[in-house]
Formats: sequence, structure tokens, C-alpha cells
Amino acid sequence: MPKVERVVFLSLVLDLFAFTIPLPLFPRIIEWYTKRESSDPSGFLSRTLYFVSSVRGLLYKPTANPQRWDVVLLGGLMGSVFSMLQWFVSPYIGSLSDKYGRKRVLLVTMIGNILSALIWVKSTTFASYMLSRVVGGLSEGNVQLAIAILSDVSSPATRAKALAHVGIAFAICFCIGPPIGAYFASRPLPPTFTASGIELNVYATPALLTLVLLVLETIFLIVALPETRGKRAHIASNTKEAKSSHPTNGRFDVHSKTISVTKKPATVEERLSLLKTLRKLHFLFLGIFSGVEFTLTFLTFDLFDWNNRQNGALIGSIGVVSALLQGGYVRRAIPKVGEGIMARRGISSCALGLVLLSAVPVLADTRTSASVTLLRGAAICLAFTSATVVNSLTSYASLQCDEGVDEDTGKPVEEHPELAKGKALGKFRSSGQLGRALGPLLACASYWTFGPSVTYAVGAVAMFALSMGTKSIARKTVS
Repeated sequence: MPKVERVVFLSLVLDLFAFTIPLPLFPRIIEWYTKRESSDPSGFLSRTLYFVSSVRGLLYKPTANPQRWDVVLLGGLMGSVFSMLQWFVSPYIGSLSDKYGRKRVLLVTMIGNILSALIWVKSTTFASYMLSRVVGGLSEGNVQLAIAILSDVSSPATRAKALAHVGIAFAICFCIGPPIGAYFASRPLPPTFTASGIELNVYATPALLTLVLLVLETIFLIVALPETRGKRAHIASNTKEAKSSHPTNGRFDVHSKTISVTKKPATVEERLSLLKTLRKLHFLFLGIFSGVEFTLTFLTFDLFDWNNRQNGALIGSIGVVSALLQGGYVRRAIPKVGEGIMARRGISSCALGLVLLSAVPVLADTRTSASVTLLRGAAICLAFTSATVVNSLTSYASLQCDEGVDEDTGKPVEEHPELAKGKALGKFRSSGQLGRALGPLLACASYWTFGPSVTYAVGAVAMFALSMGTKSIARKTVS
């Protein structure tokens, strides 16, 4: 693994580790704030829970413990707020990195992440905790800038392989981060922190761990990460591959006798059109997929009364299989089959998984073991989807961006403002974050109104339609 790729991967692991630590704590945090602020019916939390309860009551009236459902739904809304903020800020972060450099902008976003963790440590009201989430949502730029950096230092032939490191980091951290967050949530703070008498958040221990990880990541980036904007094409300018990136816009593997070409449209207008198509596809896919992710624990709780450990094992298995697929299969297969075909395979796998999930409730009462088997089969399908689609679409989008460097100045050649890597990839990520913000809300509404079988069946039809829609971009891949 080249130096820059190694630095980016390690920084992503630190960043996503810090990001995933609080994920399993949302319901517990809300319950803690509810106990503290229940005496104030006009408070921010009371009014928020009343709104959530009112909306939920229009769609679903649980037979027991409706407060628990409200807390779970509010936890999902907190995640949607984060994604909505990312939808808003991602294009700006990308554009700033095009202008001022990847490293400089990344370090500025790290300051915001550290501030978010500090607010969490000290947040003793729900309003202050939401402030920490807002600051974090507006500051998180590591993932999209990591994608831009990896695109800077990789050739079109190795782009998908380099970007696979992002997916592998996600899979690893989503496996280990939540369990570690839950473990440290039960650990008290050392006496040195409590002796001062300053009141801290009930989960200050995982919050401090998050803070330490972010500080370490920032120091590591300052020391180890070079500025990469404009460097990749300059390094590759003496290779045959660089000469062929325009105007034929192909991707050639110069290390193999087999040539795999993912044709980039010859004109700026066609590349812009393809980027627009990829953004729509990213939005629609993540809108459906994130809804499935969010409602999966509802399904296991409703049908099988699974506890947190069993749900954690299911989600963790998806992450483990996804990481193994990305490291062992996807990063090697994409150069041979192309990004469009790999994305279509992943979307088709998701459609199959949703078909299996739609059958789970039908068999749950009469054939429980068969129902659980279908659930596990669906989990494998979703793991393949997680390993393939976003990574493939991101790689495909990056191939449409400007690759050239001026031979005299060494600066990037800008063919069109919308094709600058930071801005184009920022808008691409923004579209996906909008899907992540809306998907869980729509999936919950459907789940509680029409039931899980109908919800997953409709999702399967939508995914099959999406798979058919990817034919247009898959045809651009020629082996």
C-alpha cells in the first residue's frame, strides 16, 4: 500500500472509530435526558418528543411501551439531522479543498470535529447535545476529502482499488466501534475527572475516548499527510496511462496483458451528464438502502424479540462479510468488469435481499427457523451490496473529474468548474447524504403504516428498477 493511501486509511480508521462510538448510545442518551428534563414540559426535549410522538401516532400505535418507540425514532431523527447537514455542507467543503488544498481544509474540519466532542463531554442538556451533533454534521469532511485525496494520487487504472480502502475502513469501524462505545458507556470516569465537581455528560467516558481519537487523528494528519491536490496527474504524466486519459478517456491497466477500459465520455457535456446520473443513482440507492438498515432492528425486535447482543451480532456479521468482500474480491474485480457493472451487481443483490426480507414476516409465526434462515440470507445479500455499490459509484464519479496538470505550472487544469475533483465529489457525496437523511424516515412511515412485508417488497421492486436503470452506465464499461 503506497504511503499516502496508508496514511488516509489509518486516518479514516481513527475518524470512523470515533464516529461509530456514540451510535448505539443514542436511545440511552435520550432516556437519560428524558429523566433529567421530564419536569419541564416546555423544554426542548419535551417538545421534540411530543412532536415525534404525534407523528408516530399518525402512522403506528404500539400495543405496549410507546415511549420506547419514540426514543428509538428520535435516535433515527438525530442521525437524519447529521446526514442533512452533510448534504448541505459537502459541496462547500469539496470546493474549498479545490481552492486551498485537501490537507488544509481537512485540518480545519478536524477542529470542528474536536469541538463537537468537547461539547458532548460537557453537554448536560438535550439542547447542548444536539448542538454537538450539529457542529459535527457541519464539520465532518474526512470521508469525502479522503476520497478526493485517493483520487488525486491514484491513476484511473487503480482508482477503484484505492477507494476500496474507504469501504474497508467503514466496515471495520462499524464492526468494532459500536460495541466499544457500549462497553465504555458502562465504565465510570476516573476520580481525577470527577473530583473537580464539574458536571459532565453521563456518557463522558466514550465522549472522552472519541475526543482522544480525534486529537490523535489530527496530529497524525499534520505529521504524515502531504498535500495531494494536483500531484497525481503530475506523477503519472510520464506514463502511457497519463497520455491516454484524454481524449480517449479510458482506463488501461499497464501492469496486465488484459486491458480493461471504463470509457469516460469524450466531451465535458457528456461527463457532466454522467455525473448528474450518478448523483441521482447515489441518492435513490442510499435512500432505499439506509431505510432497510434502519428498520432491520425493528423487524428482529417485532418478530423474534431479539436483544441488543443478537442484533449487534447480525449487524456485525454484515460488516465483517462486507470488509472481506471489499478486501478480497471487489478491489480486484472492478478493474476487470468495470465500476458500472459492479454497481449493478450490488444493487441486484440488494433487491434479492429485500425479496428475502419480505418473506421473513410471512414465515415468522409458523416456521421460525426458516424465517431466521431467510433473514441471514438477506444479511449476506446486503453485505455484498454494502461492499460494492457506493465504492463503485464513487470510483466511477471520480473518473469523470479533471485529471490533467499544466506541464509548465504543475497546477491542475480545470476543464469545467463542475469537474474539479473536490467540488464534483462533494456534490456526489451530498446526494447520497440526502438519501441517508430521508430514507429512514420514509421507511419507518411505510413500515408502521403498511407493515414490513409490503415495505420490503416495494423496496425490492424499486431496487430491481434501479438495477435496470444502471444498464446505461454499465454499457460504458467494456472489457
